[in-house]
Amino acid sequence: MRMKQKPEFTVAMDIRRLTLDSGEMSQLTVTKTNNTRRKRLKVRRLKYTCRTKTHVEEEKQLDENKEEISLSLSSSAEKDAVLSCKRDSSESFTAHGSVSVIGRRREMEDTVRVELGFMTKGNDTVYDFFGVYDGHGGPHVARACEERFHGVMVEEVGGDPGRDNDEGVEYWERVMEGCFGKMDEEVRGNGVGKTVGSTAVVAVVGEEEVVVANCGDSRAVMYSGGVALAMSKDHKPDRLDELNRIEAAGGKVINWNGQRVLGVLSTSRSIGDHYLRPYVISKPEVTVTKRSDKDEFLVLASDGLWDVISNEVACQVVKRCLDGRMRQNSLEAENESLAARAAAVLAELAMARGSKDNTSVIVVDLRKPKGFLTQ
Repeated sequence: MRMKQKPEFTVAMDIRRLTLDSGEMSQLTVTKTNNTRRKRLKVRRLKYTCRTKTHVEEEKQLDENKEEISLSLSSSAEKDAVLSCKRDSSESFTAHGSVSVIGRRREMEDTVRVELGFMTKGNDTVYDFFGVYDGHGGPHVARACEERFHGVMVEEVGGDPGRDNDEGVEYWERVMEGCFGKMDEEVRGNGVGKTVGSTAVVAVVGEEEVVVANCGDSRAVMYSGGVALAMSKDHKPDRLDELNRIEAAGGKVINWNGQRVLGVLSTSRSIGDHYLRPYVISKPEVTVTKRSDKDEFLVLASDGLWDVISNEVACQVVKRCLDGRMRQNSLEAENESLAARAAAVLAELAMARGSKDNTSVIVVDLRKPKGFLTQ
């Protein structure tokens, strides 16, 4: 006796590559068939515009020619999504690229800042600055950090009693804690940090060392010797040492759509958020790494990336981009650096994997030019 077969079920999906040449994003079509019943789901086509604007800033540092490329994605039913790529030209040994995407949020609360040659210390040692700031409750504190954080660091280094050639861990911990503390006091004094805050992950890159300071759940990852090395630890309320610190101060961590301080904030450290003190603090964790010829690149990003992409996957994507083995069209600009392309690919991948948060990424190429390596 012949058995009756079950109803046939098929799923067909068509995803076309995003390109700048077509002037629109191809639609995503899902067709579901079950016997005679048929359903079709279509995602609206998103049209974008692309514009390039160049401006020149006259500052004391070497940041003289900064080009900003903006890309807007919009639909009739949703607010514009804005992506910006910044590429700096200056006399620095560090190549980099940065991207910020609003994602599916109503407001852009992330900011990034790159300052090449922002500080000279000791025997003419030049340092570059990279910072990612992820605001919450509003963009005010993140914008204040973008404008002032690197300047506060220059002031802190200039006023530090340590020796000019002192570059040890204790020195940088003292500098970074002072810098984060002063930035926190500035937003308190400006009246913008009471119920608004921002995480901050910053990197100071010199010829001999890389200094990373983190406060919050943004993250820095270095790819060295074929291994993805976490340069910071996320400050989550359910991290055991953070949980113990909060409870010792009389606070509580409550599961309210995730573990949150007093059921409100999903990060246990930040700049601002003074209404949650002393449970939420602005003290950073600092790492100092001596550079070697095995170091390839550094990735700094907000949790919009790290919530959906692991350290290892992110590093493999960046490595393929820097090696020229991955082509990226939809956000690519003429003469764009490989590091900028890598940052854009990571942002696109985060959105493709379902990230609904603002996503900001900085990729710093640490590979030293030929003839620059030291034994």
